Amino acid sequence: MPILVIGSTNTDMVVTTGRFPRPGETLLGNEFFLFPGGKGANQAVAAARLGAKVTFITCLGDDLFGRQALDGLASEGIRTEHSLIRTGVASGVAVITVNKEGENTIVVVPGANEKLTMDHLGPLETVVYSSDLILMQLEIPMETVEGSIRMAASLGKRVILNPAPARPLPAGILKGLFAITPNETEAEALTGIKVKNPVNAAKAGSALLAMGVINVIITMGSSGAFFMDRHTQFMVPADQVEAVDTTAAGDVFNGALAVAISEGLDWHDAVAFANRAAGIAVTRMGAQTSAPFRKEIKG
Repeated sequence: MPILVIGSTNTDMVVTTGRFPRPGETLLGNEFFLFPGGKGANQAVAAARLGAKVTFITCLGDDLFGRQALDGLASEGIRTEHSLIRTGVASGVAVITVNKEGENTIVVVPGANEKLTMDHLGPLETVVYSSDLILMQLEIPMETVEGSIRMAASLGKRVILNPAPARPLPAGILKGLFAITPNETEAEALTGIKVKNPVNAAKAGSALLAMGVINVIITMGSSGAFFMDRHTQFMVPADQVEAVDTTAAGDVFNGALAVAISEGLDWHDAVAFANRAAGIAVTRMGAQTSAPFRKEIKG
């Protein structure tokens, strides 16, 4: 079934180093990479590589990074004809440092992503209506996120919101939301509850359900992912792998989860499928480049 992704596109500038620098400290790095990225684009590519028909709506600058991003998305078979190109605005970039444990720190400069507004998305109701699932994140203006969710709800469409990076959400935005997929940090930002284990995750999940979300999935890194709705809750363990770069683990998880749900898998199998995809992604460098293809997913 068709999946619509609305979100950001960035070019990732990645530096690897033994450890993160302290404030005011200069370190010599090991390697430098230039990768296509952005949470929206990463999730679109992850879903496309796993077999979904994906339409992606984003905003890019009329520059080299923007043109390269569109070419890359086209090469993945992703439809981008409804995306917006803005002159006089730079495409988004992210500066990423990866340490020897595969952990990362990221600074994002949104650029053209901030220009994706409801003025552009409002007339695209037919695109939303023709999609089975809508997948969104928080690297575009909050007014656009809120407006898109309300449009989808008015059309009876299911929305999965990945609330990343962590930001305050407008009151009422979660009411009736099909699914929300925070990590531990984002779940704490939304609920005020520290998530360190399934017991804490259940408390945070209950708080999110009380805000009106129908399904809650909290990703917990190498421990796996926690699922909760009003009837059941369970933890799905992650595959144990040696992480090289965790940059796009959450994005691959979300893209894979959308594919699994659109194909009719139950929640346990869908979360397990997403875990397997994310587990492969962290063994590779880069964001979109790390997303696995369907043939790589076992089970």
